Amino acid sequence: METPESFDLIVIGGGAAGFFGAINAVSNNPKLSVLILEKTNKILSKVSVSGGGRCNVTHHCFEPTPLSRHYPRGQKELKKLFKSFQAKDVVAWFDHRGIKLKAEKDGRMFPITDQSKTIVDCFLSEADRLNIKIEKNCEVTKVEREDGGGFQIEGSNHKHYFSKKILIASGGSPKRSAYQWVEQLGHKLISPIPSLFTFNDSNGRFKDLMGVSVEKASVQIAGTKFRELGPVLITHWGLSGPAVIKLSSWAAEYLFQKKYEFTVLVNWTGQSTEDEVRGQLNEYKTRHPKQKIIAHALYDLPNRLWARVCALAGIEATKIWDEMPKKYLNRLIENLVRCEFEIKGKTTFKEEFVTCGGVNLDEINLDTCESTIVPGIYFAGEVLNIDGETGGFNFQSAWTTAYVAAMSIAN
Repeated sequence: METPESFDLIVIGGGAAGFFGAINAVSNNPKLSVLILEKTNKILSKVSVSGGGRCNVTHHCFEPTPLSRHYPRGQKELKKLFKSFQAKDVVAWFDHRGIKLKAEKDGRMFPITDQSKTIVDCFLSEADRLNIKIEKNCEVTKVEREDGGGFQIEGSNHKHYFSKKILIASGGSPKRSAYQWVEQLGHKLISPIPSLFTFNDSNGRFKDLMGVSVEKASVQIAGTKFRELGPVLITHWGLSGPAVIKLSSWAAEYLFQKKYEFTVLVNWTGQSTEDEVRGQLNEYKTRHPKQKIIAHALYDLPNRLWARVCALAGIEATKIWDEMPKKYLNRLIENLVRCEFEIKGKTTFKEEFVTCGGVNLDEINLDTCESTIVPGIYFAGEVLNIDGETGGFNFQSAWTTAYVAAMSIAN
């Protein structure tokens, strides 16, 4: 066998965490020789597609504890890690490299150019400046520890490499088999399952209202405490929008067990209770007895959605408030505060596939992100059992874990 190429550090994975780890390691120790191995022919692909091609870099939440609360898995560990490197540090990191980030109303942060290319180009120019080598189309198939220290790495391109240290930043995968070589090192794996997805409505009662959205609705999984408040979008396949996607993240394990067949209850009024809505409608009825019910949407609902909710209650287009029988009022209230959707299946949220599961955090030294099973191997990003809500949180955990690992490797 030919003598393998030798490096101080090999980074497995050419995504957000891999590049950030490599760049920060060499920035803090310019003597390091570093190689990034990427299994596909594309690097930084999630960075390119995130935020609709604008790259949702992080979230405008600059305190470690509140920031950590946006992670269904990894919350306790990230609370500690964010004390080393958090969202405001990310803003400063890019600012130092001439890239300004801006915060939007919902807290998401993007480059002021509104182009993910800005972030991708920054990473590529930094990697070039620091002489970091990049090899594509090389999937790691085997990692073996050498008796004298360091690691032999075998790639799908039949090449072999030697490295003193390894940073595993291979990302999430829906297939457990993708982590096989990590398990062979002795690490326990929490089976990967999807997180961040939209809900498929089996009845399609609202299909013709696709594109209609409500700014502040409450979405609950029936029979559970899983509930989120926020924008909800009706799509041709079912329900989407930030509240739904956030809910999918927190309920990921439960919904997997249910095989994605469950009932969702939508409160179109937001957080109003049944009694509150009854009182509000009766008061409106008293003040506008001759007004057609369907003609004037209440609760800031889009006209088409209000008309549909009324129709589901059996209210005819010509009916006025004074002619509203009690049973129809009851049905209207029910459809406003507990509108049922029978969900069968899910749809991945855009190209931003996120997994819940991965390397068990109990096997990681949180001060360094180094493996406690195999010294010399570090982990960063989604390969760990960490996942966040949508809104820049998954990139933030990638930057943080990669930075902490890089500092330890550099030193």
